[in-house]
Amino acid sequence: MEKTVSEAIGYRRSTRVYKDEPIDSEKVKQCLVNASLAPTSSNLQLWEFYHVTDKGKLKQLAEACFNQSAAKTSQQLVVVVVRKDLWRKRAKANIAFLNKVYDKDDLSERDLKRKKMATNYYGKLIPTIYTDFLGILGYIKFFVFQIVGLFKPIYRQTRQSDMRIVAHKSAGLAAQNFMISMAAIGYDTCPMEGSDTLRVKNILNLPRGAEINMVIGCGIREDVGIYGPRFRLPFEDVYYKI
Repeated sequence: MEKTVSEAIGYRRSTRVYKDEPIDSEKVKQCLVNASLAPTSSNLQLWEFYHVTDKGKLKQLAEACFNQSAAKTSQQLVVVVVRKDLWRKRAKANIAFLNKVYDKDDLSERDLKRKKMATNYYGKLIPTIYTDFLGILGYIKFFVFQIVGLFKPIYRQTRQSDMRIVAHKSAGLAAQNFMISMAAIGYDTCPMEGSDTLRVKNILNLPRGAEINMVIGCGIREDVGIYGPRFRLPFEDVYYKI
């Protein structure tokens, strides 16, 4: 029986050693479908998921992950890739979706306003935020927005580095959806930041604009694969009610 959300969160541990036991790639794929339902900044979905089952590629990726046991003993690997470079394509996809949703002759005034606001968001605001040239435009926007921010609340994260962080945060949320979904069906994972990201990109034949968010090992845990009891700071040290 599939675990509840709370049970899956409690069960999930970063597993460093996996059993030499196959896992169902279709079930892993369904967990990636769940990953794609994660919240994402401006619904741009600037991510891709590379589900690796080929033995040769698994070996290459394990080497690119420094042959750490979480990669070397994985039955499958999932590489979460950030595609900030696809923001124009994703914005157009949102506009096309909105035009389809609101393709009616009897739209109410409220719906017309919603459509205009949403299409303006993707057609005007998103390009304003994401367009850059060698990082220069980002800094110009940053300083302009800081000045405007003296007089009213305004979005301030407009530099190239800021937008990279936004895209990686969204990818991280998707990765968490995936790992919790895997835990819910009794599969184990380990998110790895330790990798030669250039080699990973080359192995997967990714374009220059792609960035590696994390490599996730997948399998069924060996008891020795859980390195000791879970440590977390006391909740009272990180919780503030205001």
